[in-house]
Amino acid sequence: MKLVTWNTQWCRGLDGIVNPERIVEGARAMADFDVLCLQEIAQGFDDMPGHPGDQPMQLQGLLPGFAVFFGAAVDEIDAHGKRQRFGNLIATRLPVARIQHHALPWPADPDQPSMPRMCTSVTVIDPDLGAIRVMTTHLEYYSSTQRMAQAVALRELHAQACAQTLAPPRREEGDAGPFQAKLHTEQAVICGDFNMAPTDPAYAEMVEGFEPIAGTRRHLQDAWRVAHGDAPHAPTFRLFDRRYGPDPVACDFVFLSEALAPRLRRIEVDGNTQVSDHQPVAIELA
Repeated sequence: MKLVTWNTQWCRGLDGIVNPERIVEGARAMADFDVLCLQEIAQGFDDMPGHPGDQPMQLQGLLPGFAVFFGAAVDEIDAHGKRQRFGNLIATRLPVARIQHHALPWPADPDQPSMPRMCTSVTVIDPDLGAIRVMTTHLEYYSSTQRMAQAVALRELHAQACAQTLAPPRREEGDAGPFQAKLHTEQAVICGDFNMAPTDPAYAEMVEGFEPIAGTRRHLQDAWRVAHGDAPHAPTFRLFDRRYGPDPVACDFVFLSEALAPRLRRIEVDGNTQVSDHQPVAIELA
């Protein structure tokens, strides 16, 4: 399975032009992806720089043969009655079993600007690897308090899914309604823009071990570390635009469940593209 994750800055390049087609082309240049995870996708925010349109619809048109799932962290009606949505998107050409949208914690932090955050989760069926839960997210940039709470919640979502796999609910025979048996899997990819460096305490929370049920021990692994050990992460932010800091930094990560980590064959960062203010990350599992 090939996956690309990218914070698109609502598909706005450093030239100020909003163009979803460039995002799709840039992702395809990295990999013939089966799954595409995008953050900062806009719908209805016509007054934002570059005047983005209905980007979920545009991306669906650019990805024939893919199912597209948009999860809005911000979903509101403006003063003129227009709906505005902003969030994450997963597109995949693999069979899909489950779709979930999780609101992440947003504790009060009056000293910092902030916005709601969420995680979209799509369970796909890879012909070789089986069921994989792909989760994509975009954590808070300004508030370290909120970012930490969100990292803890992401790990807890994964822990719950692992617990459901190890100890599934009792089946109700003959049930064709919402209580019918669900597909659960411990195999997971959690990716996106985490707005934290590898030295951030929230990063340590992501890879902290946990027990989904008593007597078991699990932990998420950073795909870069799996492939490159202690070598510094390739930067994914502030390579070309230094408005948010003087030095490039890695803040876009792919975390793998223990079952998937040995399946990692490649992880790559495109350090050249400027069609977003972030750099895309590609992985291959086999």
